Amino acid sequence: MEFVGFSSYITAIEINGGMGVSEIGRKKISAKADQFRESVIREMTRVALQYSAVNLAQGFPDFPCPLELKQAANDAIEADVNQYAITWGDRAFRQAIASKVRWYLGLDIDPETQITVTCGSTEAMASVMLATVDPGDEVIVFEPYYENYGPDAILAGATPRYVTLHPPHWTFDEAQLRQAFNANTKAIIINTPHNPTGKVFTREELTLIAELCQKWDVLAFTDEIYEHILYDGTQHIALATLPGMEERTVTINGLSKTYSVTGWRVGYILANPELTGAIRKVHDFLTVGAPAPLQRAGVAAMQLPPSYYEELGKLYHQKRDSILQILNGVGIPYFLPQGAYYVLADISKFGYKTDIEFTYHLIKNIGVAVVPGSSFFSQPEKGHSLIRFCFSKTPETLQAASDRLLKLQQTLQSTT
Repeated sequence: MEFVGFSSYITAIEINGGMGVSEIGRKKISAKADQFRESVIREMTRVALQYSAVNLAQGFPDFPCPLELKQAANDAIEADVNQYAITWGDRAFRQAIASKVRWYLGLDIDPETQITVTCGSTEAMASVMLATVDPGDEVIVFEPYYENYGPDAILAGATPRYVTLHPPHWTFDEAQLRQAFNANTKAIIINTPHNPTGKVFTREELTLIAELCQKWDVLAFTDEIYEHILYDGTQHIALATLPGMEERTVTINGLSKTYSVTGWRVGYILANPELTGAIRKVHDFLTVGAPAPLQRAGVAAMQLPPSYYEELGKLYHQKRDSILQILNGVGIPYFLPQGAYYVLADISKFGYKTDIEFTYHLIKNIGVAVVPGSSFFSQPEKGHSLIRFCFSKTPETLQAASDRLLKLQQTLQSTT
């Protein structure tokens, strides 16, 4: 099958969906669903498989999770923890989350009234939006952004209001942020450490956000899924720990990234009891509950010692160094990430009109899959000079990518 999907996102959705869309079918599609495209990130994995490309696109580790988690999952299944857990989460898991949050963030969370376990952080954000945001509300989103945030707001009937993060350090303009807040603002989304840029929001930046949230009576939805993946002495600061923010912050997290179990789909939400009550109702009718034996195994994850996170930091520091060495060797400029496990690269010197064309070339002719930068922007043209590499991979995977990317360097040299 010929490569499809980048010349037109609509074409990709229609063809890769495996069905033509009739005129009647088009009339039946909701206005909400018509406002956003299929996930480009997940599509890249399918295309990588099609071309046997090294997958540096979708953000999943290709190495094993901790042995303790595997054993705990096996033990839970053998102990017949195979039926529904309590809708909002296995009690033992919620208690373990509360204990871990206490020692890591210093927050006292009641596991009975302030924690909801979800099917990954993706469902967590959707549940939070649907439980708190109404049609006509505005939700502030920093751009570039993880591609789910815009559709989540649209599905909730809200209007995303974008605030630009400016390279090379991905800072925002204070005046633009202040202007984004208004009487219609219901919430702001903060992803720190940030996907796709690797930015870690500073205390000064978070303090300004906190000030504006309190001034305008706005909720803060924080996606902190990469909280333990940090570089160069950078510190993660949870917005909920700032004065006046614990009650109005909804913190989203999960097992996926820190414990290398993206396929388990176990996330969780921390919020005040009133918000939690609403979130739990929405979560119940969206998915009923996350996988019971994997929640029980999550207890083992939450009980890992601080040394685990220290070793995780060292591991990812090595992987970041590896991908940067590869990009330096090939001659692809990039923006240094402070956290998470992605690096945004600047492809403007390669002479392609768009990131889509370059990504197509990289997969089909070079054999390496990445994510086109336009998928992280409300206006795709803003990302035409960017691509995202994921480096949560084994040394063997990164070496294979390096070997293939050398062909890109040769191509560049032959044209200069």
